[in-house]
Amino acid sequence: MLSFAESSFFPIPPDVMLAPMSLSKPGKAWYFASLTTITSVLGGVLGYFIGYFLFDELGQPLIELYNAQEKFDIAKGWFDEYGVWVVFIAGFSPIPYKLFTVTSGVLSLALLPFLLASAIGRGARFFLVAGLIYWGGEKFAEFLKRRIDVIGWLTVALIVAVLVVWSVLK
Repeated sequence: MLSFAESSFFPIPPDVMLAPMSLSKPGKAWYFASLTTITSVLGGVLGYFIGYFLFDELGQPLIELYNAQEKFDIAKGWFDEYGVWVVFIAGFSPIPYKLFTVTSGVLSLALLPFLLASAIGRGARFFLVAGLIYWGGEKFAEFLKRRIDVIGWLTVALIVAVLVVWSVLK
């Protein structure tokens, strides 16, 4: 429920449950990552539909509730520049994914590319968290808890650098 809700309207990321669940039952880490990914993408579809069909009624009030108008406007600008890649990056990074699910709907991004970018970005993030906890145990869980934002932002920087190099070489 948490990963579904977080993708469209709830502020707490699913990693806060995925990591301890994977730590307590390492044999189920991949199951937990799969479940988190699937429900997160389904929640992302809800966010998409909020943006597409109910922006004035639900989307804008959510943006105001979280005092996120400036972030929403920045997200819209990134869509203009990077398209569906923004969904992938937001899905993997500490950037609030819900802003990009709602924005995808507002901007009528094609649903299939949205779903693919969401599944790959969210899946990469959640399987990475589950895998690191599975292999690193309690020691890594503590490290991850303290450094998850830094790891996320470094990953975003790496992805942006690759995209910039790729666009220059084209």
